[in-house]
Amino acid sequence: MSVPAALRPRLRAVRGGAALASAGGRLAGGVPPQRRAGVSLIEVENLVVRYPVARGIVGTLARRPRRTVHAVDGVSFSLRPGEILALVGESGCGKTTTAQTLLRLVEPEAGSIRFEGRDVTQLSVRELRPLRRRMQLIYQDPYESLDPRLRVRQTVEEPLLVHRAGGSREERARRVRETLERVELVPAELFLDRFPHELSGGQRQRVAIAASLVLEPRLLVADEPVSMLDVSVRAGILRLLDGLRDGGLGILMITHDLSTAARFSDRIAVMYLGRIVEEGPASEVVRNPQHPYTRALLSVVPKRDPRERMRPQILRGEPPDAVRIPPGC
Repeated sequence: MSVPAALRPRLRAVRGGAALASAGGRLAGGVPPQRRAGVSLIEVENLVVRYPVARGIVGTLARRPRRTVHAVDGVSFSLRPGEILALVGESGCGKTTTAQTLLRLVEPEAGSIRFEGRDVTQLSVRELRPLRRRMQLIYQDPYESLDPRLRVRQTVEEPLLVHRAGGSREERARRVRETLERVELVPAELFLDRFPHELSGGQRQRVAIAASLVLEPRLLVADEPVSMLDVSVRAGILRLLDGLRDGGLGILMITHDLSTAARFSDRIAVMYLGRIVEEGPASEVVRNPQHPYTRALLSVVPKRDPRERMRPQILRGEPPDAVRIPPGC
């Protein structure tokens, strides 16, 4: 599914890092009243990430010019403590690259990432290490993210050992048990000595979440946290993530499912071809989408009530090339 570049709305920067979408005049970055107070946990401004494209032997010998993929092209957004922001879009639009860049797993080409007032892009590896305790990532695949050689207790305890946190062995063991109970793996003693192959997919993802929470982070990046799970266990994982923000944890949720984003997030940012084309309160984006790409995504969301179903909107034209982005607004 694609949208011609000419349909992308122009975004002009406004005070506070928000953006105004000319397609409908919506102020991107709108925050529900209960989340407006307080400073931002993380602020991203004009983030740019490009990947070089291999020229191959023929291209090198012919001295063809180097080409780059515009993976992230001027992305800006903010996230407050206790808020869930859903980054939505099709595969290849730049969602995961954006998430990895926030944690400096991918180096940005331009832009700034301010976490708790500090620009992460300007920090050295040594300076970044203390911040990594407060910025954690949940991977998409619970079957690949867990080390099959480690028991559950070792998997959850490992971040404490790496960051030299948790104090004595007894203190670390206590924190591991408490964190497992926090992610609803109870009683914890039943799971401590199990290996990943002895767990279901949902239990594996809960262990991965526990390993991210044991350091008590301020920011949690959840990259498609339920896409690899059976439908019967997805709701439980999403309810768990929703409950975590009560302690002030900010969550950036990466997903391609607009229905999930609408139900569990405060705000939705829709990405297309490396850019955020629409952003606003979740209820407003779903009820009154302004951008044609957002409307097309919503048209294919399954609805239980036949009266609410929409005719799928077929987007015409060839998908734009991320290497050669066509001109347009």
